[in-house]
Amino acid sequence: MLIAQITDLHVRREGELIYGCVDTLPMLERAVAHLLRLDPAPDIVLLTGDLVDSGHPGEYARLRRALAPLTQAIYAIPGNHDERGAFRAAFSDHAYLPRTGEYLHYTVEDWPVRLVMLDTLLPGSAGGRMDEARCAWLDARLQQAPDRPTLVAMHHPPFIFGVDHMDEVGLENAEAFGQVLQRHPQVERVICGHSHRAMALRWRGTTVTVCPSTAHQFALDFRPKSPAIFTFEPPSFALHDWRPGVGLVTHTLAVGDFEARRTRE
Repeated sequence: MLIAQITDLHVRREGELIYGCVDTLPMLERAVAHLLRLDPAPDIVLLTGDLVDSGHPGEYARLRRALAPLTQAIYAIPGNHDERGAFRAAFSDHAYLPRTGEYLHYTVEDWPVRLVMLDTLLPGSAGGRMDEARCAWLDARLQQAPDRPTLVAMHHPPFIFGVDHMDEVGLENAEAFGQVLQRHPQVERVICGHSHRAMALRWRGTTVTVCPSTAHQFALDFRPKSPAIFTFEPPSFALHDWRPGVGLVTHTLAVGDFEARRTRE
């Protein structure tokens, strides 16, 4: 089973640029084109938040048009730049999304790897939260299938990684979330976005990976109180390859056309 993950798309309205210079829509379109060239093709595509930049319905309309060429099943969760009402409306044709309730949590049971999709959005904040109610929901869902390999998807990484301006807007109540994970060894992987960098960490009995953005990345700067600086490192997405008896192997793919040469006949 091949799972493509794209994140932090930050689509804006026509004529609007991130930081006055980053045109995110063409960058997303190039990522979609790259994904479509993969052979074999991914079975599903996961969108792990910050799909648009301000939560405006017009942004979601542009997002849906950019994603239209994808033939795979798409499963989406919000990030801190998303707005739940507009998100629900934009994906109203996606039956998996809950139509009522505060959070956009859900599970997907149709694939060899079970998907548990979490909503960590905290309105008005760049950070996220796994409060008591959300942790209880996760615990209950994981109890339902203790023997199935499971992937948990969320926007905000649950760990500190040393870049102050991003750690300050991380995940609240991460330790309670980690305690839930430790009770459920069937969780093969937690995948995240938000940080605009590729990262991996063994954490609370599983592995957490962070996918880079399809647009700009944040500079890796470990100096205390370093400023928030973005870079034009290659836009990227992740490909998670599930094989029975092996597990989940994660690859990071830079978006673009690159020359390939045989190393042997």
